[in-house]
Amino acid sequence: MVTLSKILDQIQSYLPGCNTRLVEKAYEWAARLHEGQVRKSGEPYLSHPMEVAYILAQMKLDLPTIAAGLLHDAVEDTSITLEDIEKEFGKEVAFIVDGVTKLKNLPGPINKISKQAENIRKILFAMSKDLRVILVKLADRLHNMRTLQYQPEHKRQRIAKETLEIYAPLAGRLGIDWVKSELEDLCFKYLYPQEYEKLKEEVEKRVAASQEYVEKVKSILQDLLEKNNIKGKVLGRVKHLYSIYKKLQKYNLTINDLDQIYDIIGFRAIVNTVEECYKTLGLVHALWTPIPGRFKDYISLPKPNMYQSLHTTVLGPEGKKVEIQIRTKYMDQIANEGIAAHFLYKEGFFSSKHHQYKYLEWLNKLVELQKELKHPREFLDSLKLDLFPEEIYVFTPKGDVITLPIGATPLDFAYTIHTEIGNRCVRAYVNDKLVPLDYKLQTGDIVKIETSPYQKPSRDWLKIVVTGRARSRIKQWFNREERERLVSLGKELLIKELKKFDISPHVLSKELDFRSVLKILKIKTIEDLFYYVGSGKITSKQVAKLCREKFKETISLEKEVIPEQLEKIEILPQPSKDVIIVDGTENVLFHLAQCCRPIPGDEVIGYITRGKGISVHRIDCPNLKDLDPERFIEVKWGKLDNRTYPVHLRIVCIDRKGLLANISSAISTSESNILKAELKTTSDKKAFFDFYIEVSNKNHLDKIISNIFKVEGVLSVERKLI
Repeated sequence: MVTLSKILDQIQSYLPGCNTRLVEKAYEWAARLHEGQVRKSGEPYLSHPMEVAYILAQMKLDLPTIAAGLLHDAVEDTSITLEDIEKEFGKEVAFIVDGVTKLKNLPGPINKISKQAENIRKILFAMSKDLRVILVKLADRLHNMRTLQYQPEHKRQRIAKETLEIYAPLAGRLGIDWVKSELEDLCFKYLYPQEYEKLKEEVEKRVAASQEYVEKVKSILQDLLEKNNIKGKVLGRVKHLYSIYKKLQKYNLTINDLDQIYDIIGFRAIVNTVEECYKTLGLVHALWTPIPGRFKDYISLPKPNMYQSLHTTVLGPEGKKVEIQIRTKYMDQIANEGIAAHFLYKEGFFSSKHHQYKYLEWLNKLVELQKELKHPREFLDSLKLDLFPEEIYVFTPKGDVITLPIGATPLDFAYTIHTEIGNRCVRAYVNDKLVPLDYKLQTGDIVKIETSPYQKPSRDWLKIVVTGRARSRIKQWFNREERERLVSLGKELLIKELKKFDISPHVLSKELDFRSVLKILKIKTIEDLFYYVGSGKITSKQVAKLCREKFKETISLEKEVIPEQLEKIEILPQPSKDVIIVDGTENVLFHLAQCCRPIPGDEVIGYITRGKGISVHRIDCPNLKDLDPERFIEVKWGKLDNRTYPVHLRIVCIDRKGLLANISSAISTSESNILKAELKTTSDKKAFFDFYIEVSNKNHLDKIISNIFKVEGVLSVERKLI
């Protein structure tokens, strides 16, 4: 077990002469509080907080953080309270301990997913206020992973999976590479034990066999530096096992194909200045032929976790591919220790949001997003995605750098810039070329987004975007749109019900004080009331009865004053009430189904919904097969209004220059507005267009399709479900 003297010696190595009484006192308390407690390994429980404190000292952290490491399990596993810790050790230590203490008394029934989500959410929010919280948590998780063999199999799998998906990527985001690498290798060992052992054996064989070659390359590079008066050193290092395993997976290779991975051993040149980094790069490229597309400049464009280095791959001695990294001493320290390498805690780095967010803007965005995601599984899925370490760097037309995960699309880019730019995105240009919205962006792309006030998100966009921010914003838009629809529907239902009770809707005047009705129903606003009625949580009859009982003495049918609350609620534009006729009756409550988007002239059928009127579907809507046949009702189109309806057309053509302009012209001359256009081309010279247009009725649509077929090269035009 790590001793107190070992922890104190480590602290003195980077804070010589400091007063360590705070850490010593924390040790005394931890020893007393955990006395008699034993870990599954049979060791005294105190061994765990001691190991955690030593890991934190290895990170060169401040004294309050190390004290918190010694006490991090005290509130959870002993009788001590946070108030006690704050009184004895101060607010800083108490806050860190609270941040890593698991939630116990969660309200209501809760499953493992919810519990995991809420505990991680708590850590993230605490981390956003003080980064030391996550550093203690990482040290805690690292020691637990080192002793995972003492846990039962099902717990080993669960803990290793969570660590690989969340805590290792968090360590990577913070730039603490040695912690990330060790966590990943330990997870690899427990999640895939056979692959781990086989890969470990094969890598050790190749490292032993290539030792002579490694020394040869190191010697050549060291001589190159010395001959050019560059003071530096050259290292050869073996990639950690899990990174090799991921590379095999990336290229669909097996462990038997390990010889195809040329950078199992990489080389690192560490020099003194940035100028020497670029000079060394030039010398290496002059000595050995660089491989095209294998150069990355992370010095001029650092990673979000502050990582900086030059990466290049060359054809080295004997024609073998050699990967070389070139960086300064400071960059190397940051690459290994990340945020913990900053000695700025002496200047209040860890307690200063200005310093923290200067380097960790991703954290601010991450916390902001997680506040919006209430569902536990959605929260965890989004978090895992946003912590994904592989990223690309793209540019705005003004040259600003935007960091996105690999696989991101122009829609992800648009939502990263601003929510409204994402919601109103109609087309995207990458490097001045029009691309479809599901185009996969690459590092170095310059992205331009065009918007339209008439555009709105499509549910199909959820299949395109990969960032949590974009998914959240799209879902928010649909939730808001659905709420507005239900508010409008609820108002309409309530007004109709009031009329049945011989109450004019205008009687809801100020003197009746409608707020008293809301108070009885425990509803805050009139808009909320309409929403509850529209969504079926409260029936319009219940509200109407309550109004009649509450105001039976004062109801006056002559009142024509509409209260301010009602004036503020705008009814969304609806088709004229006689657009749809049911059994010869006009003025019925209905809505056009979103799944098939019928337009006047389509053959349609009605479906009686619960509380939302009649849903009108196209007769060929595939969703009809899943509905209750006893609730179908015949409907037909009545008198048309001036409303337009959205239609999605899929057009297949033989690709040629000017095709997009010709088809757009054919649609425009048919007096139709184009809401959005997307294009895909294939290697066999075919072009696939998706046009989202507005039409007034079926005849109008037929005219548009006829004009499109007149365009040279058009093979087919198909109306798709939206």
